[in-house]
Amino acid sequence: MQLQPAYLLHRRPYRETSALVDLVTMEHGRIRAVARGIMRPSSKARSRLQPFTPLHITWSGERELKTLKQYESGGPGPMLAGESLVCGIYANELLTRCLPLEGAVPTVFAGYSVLLNDLPSPAKRQGALRRFEHALLEALDAEPVFTTQNEAPLEPKMHYLYDSSTRRFYPVAPGEGIDGRSLNALARDDWGAPGHARTTKYLARTALAPLLGAKPLRSRELIHRLNRTTD
Repeated sequence: MQLQPAYLLHRRPYRETSALVDLVTMEHGRIRAVARGIMRPSSKARSRLQPFTPLHITWSGERELKTLKQYESGGPGPMLAGESLVCGIYANELLTRCLPLEGAVPTVFAGYSVLLNDLPSPAKRQGALRRFEHALLEALDAEPVFTTQNEAPLEPKMHYLYDSSTRRFYPVAPGEGIDGRSLNALARDDWGAPGHARTTKYLARTALAPLLGAKPLRSRELIHRLNRTTD
């Protein structure tokens, strides 16, 4: 196998000196593997296998659990701290929890690379997150469809809520939900557009909820703690 571009998503101890790792790769999507010996105090490889750092890896094995054979640094990763670090952890949780094993998702991999580059910039951070979430939803065929549940166009003066089970919208009383004008604009525009920040955050969270399941995201608890600290 040739070296494959990858990023580490999650690492946890395995047996005495190894680790179980989840990685996202450009050509093979998410893989789960054993990194043997990496937890030894003398291991020089541990410093290379870090989250948010570009990697080039190879692995072996035909079953779902692979064995990492080679992992090299692909260059320096972004400098993440505070909110940008929590946003990176959030993105890694989304990929670990939502992506099936070994399903090629090149657009998600590319979007993740762009996201990591944008996270250190406060001005770019939220828009980059929304674009990444939308790329993930598209790759999983779970993105919103901007029509009503009977496939009628959304009326600009009406208000709607999103139903993730149908991926479409249903009307609600005036003043509730999101107005059709904003939704129609979003259907044509970039998910990262600042004017639609509230709408895209609501849609992304609602659309991702069935994929994530009931287990809370650790990153959301971390951002709550960060906000309490800075208040």
